[in-house]
Amino acid sequence: MQTDQLSRRERQIMDVVYRLNAASAAEVQAAMPDPPSYSAVRAQLTILEEKGYLKHEKRSRKYIYSPTVAPSRAKRSALKNLLATFFDNSAENLVAALLDPKDQKLTQDEIEKIHRLIEEDRVEEESVSTL
Repeated sequence: MQTDQLSRRERQIMDVVYRLNAASAAEVQAAMPDPPSYSAVRAQLTILEEKGYLKHEKRSRKYIYSPTVAPSRAKRSALKNLLATFFDNSAENLVAALLDPKDQKLTQDEIEKIHRLIEEDRVEEESVSTL
């Protein structure tokens, strides 16, 4: 997979393909919000395949596209890009931005889940360091 950043439309297409596991251009177009033309979807699918995000197989007369990268790996790659682009490669800066009350209105439940995740990470880190 190349490290090219995805455009908004490319991300939308990848979201659809991940959700459906495999899809034709028509299925992708039908599942997109405010979809572009069929030929535009086909062109975007080809670009995503060239970038290494998708592969296709021919079934009958259709090309069926599927992801080449697991969603978790794609998320990690996107997060690394986000950190590098906007947060100086600092997870602390990212979390601070997420917790900024001017931008986010987190529910008490969301805050508690974040606390649990941090605590789980801390416990895991301590158990690794004692090995």
